[in-house]
Amino acid sequence: MGFDNCAIEALKKQYPKKFATENYIFSKITKGSRIFISTACGEPQYLVNALIKYVETHPKAIIDSEIYHVWTLGVAPYVNAKFKQNFRHNSFFVGNNTRDIVNKGLADYTPVFLSNVPKLFINKLVVIDVALIQTSLPDKHGYVSLGISVDIVKAATQAASLVIAQINAHMPRTHGDGFIHINDVDFLVHHDEPVLEYNEGVDSDVAQSIGKHVAKLIQDGDTLQVGYGSIPDKIMANLSEKNQLGIHTELLTDGIVALMQLGVIDNTRKTTNREKTVATFCMGKRNTYEFIDDNPTVLFRTIDYTNNPLIIAQHENMVAINSALEVDLTGQASAESIGKLFFSGIGGQADFMRGAVLAKNGKTILTLQSTAENQTVSRIVPFLREGAGATLNRGDIHYLVTEYGIAYLHGKNIRERAMQLISIAHPAFRQWLIDEAKRLGLIYKDQCFIEGEGGKYPEAIEVYRKTKTGLEIFLRPVKISDEPLLKEFFYLLSEETLFKRFLSIKQDMPHERLQEFTVIDYTKDMALLALIQSETENTIIAIGQYTIDENTHMAEIAFLVRDDYQGQGIGTELIKYLTYIARKKGLLGFTAEVLITNTGMIHLFESMDYDIDKDVDEGMYFLKMIFKR
Repeated sequence: MGFDNCAIEALKKQYPKKFATENYIFSKITKGSRIFISTACGEPQYLVNALIKYVETHPKAIIDSEIYHVWTLGVAPYVNAKFKQNFRHNSFFVGNNTRDIVNKGLADYTPVFLSNVPKLFINKLVVIDVALIQTSLPDKHGYVSLGISVDIVKAATQAASLVIAQINAHMPRTHGDGFIHINDVDFLVHHDEPVLEYNEGVDSDVAQSIGKHVAKLIQDGDTLQVGYGSIPDKIMANLSEKNQLGIHTELLTDGIVALMQLGVIDNTRKTTNREKTVATFCMGKRNTYEFIDDNPTVLFRTIDYTNNPLIIAQHENMVAINSALEVDLTGQASAESIGKLFFSGIGGQADFMRGAVLAKNGKTILTLQSTAENQTVSRIVPFLREGAGATLNRGDIHYLVTEYGIAYLHGKNIRERAMQLISIAHPAFRQWLIDEAKRLGLIYKDQCFIEGEGGKYPEAIEVYRKTKTGLEIFLRPVKISDEPLLKEFFYLLSEETLFKRFLSIKQDMPHERLQEFTVIDYTKDMALLALIQSETENTIIAIGQYTIDENTHMAEIAFLVRDDYQGQGIGTELIKYLTYIARKKGLLGFTAEVLITNTGMIHLFESMDYDIDKDVDEGMYFLKMIFKR
């Protein structure tokens, strides 16, 4: 990005008719014209303000015109009531400064997949008469660049009868589809001004927590799409330890550029457009614009390419990460409206989520702050509110992430989905969600739940361990949503293992019995699962539990390890960690009842740093194991 006044003067001499006065230029806009304005930070601010000044001095010149815009971030004086006779706003995405008038019926919102908008223009289903755009200075070949806003702008310039460009030395020259020859521009207005910058939003602990959870789901070599706002910014900030990530996205952000500069994003493992970061528009700060200026590693394509689900699906390991306003217990999500209130728009979210679902090893991640309106409203609800737009259907979402954890929905039935989502809802609303889900028949009518501090999932206890055989296991407290996993675990156990644990061979493990293992008051008891994790599933291989006896301030402890994983040190890691947790709570020790023939369990307890007393009765050891101080 540079300034060359001599070049501008030479250009004016070469194209004198293109550098007409602003009054003359705007006089070419006729009554009833359909006017397009470049997107978001690419908005030609000076040009828009100049148009308004022209209308103020020529109030009858432009009447009943329609203004099309994807997203208005900057100046939008045309929505002022005093210009009601001159302009009516029609947006493909509702922004902050147009939301009020759209919902009052004073402006229009056109719901559409953004990937389809160029076709609407070219096929004249949406007619564009005038395009107001912002470009870089022309190069020596006479080409200007659309810079940070290629998206639907390129199609608008191709469809419009009249193209008016603000050429701005501050606009970066970006590689890809955004070049337009000066011969294809009808009028040029030279005005240098800083390009609009985007503030991601208020930083928060909630956004940071969601970012950390999402980062757990990203693997080295994944190709990512991310949305906008404080949550995507924190997601990117938590990926600094990843390697060889790729980007195929709608929006290029400061967070993406920061990871490119760190070398985390190098695009070397992408299956399409290898070694290129692909986007269609950019919202960021000045240093981001400077980074992408004439940068051959960054490719700006039109939105019908970047957002085409079939193009997205060509990327192996494609991960689409987006946000929602509200999600219901069946897995439907709205990202465009709050009930009947139009809030944003369909945008490109559905394009990317469906493209990622179709991709080989692709996955979709939807993020959600658990509450709204100062924690008075739950964003996880029994069903979407009346009037809400179902932006994503029940098959679009693999993972849903809140500040309280990760819910995996893909392949889950409605009951399982509801329990997964309740487990990551804000604790203040979980009982309400349980009650509503019961009333609506979404979950078991007798589903138990513990309110308050006792039911609050202790995420801080989650930990990874490596056993003596080198097996990496994930230890975490049990959740109320673990019932299906535990059912599978129990039915894989041998009769001998079941007998050693329960002193009988249990023939079934129904919902009623499984609740004894999954509904835990964490202030009194603890149940730890040992899991083997893969990208697509978690498998329980062991469970360790203790139950506190308040009279003795000790806890009864028990274990179960899947037969095919016994002898690998899993029980040792479980008991070590349960001991650590119990000692932190101030417990004095453990008690246990063990069959005399269960020599493996006896040896395990004896290997720990306990003072052990044994009593024997009818083939059983009754152990009292005091922690050494």
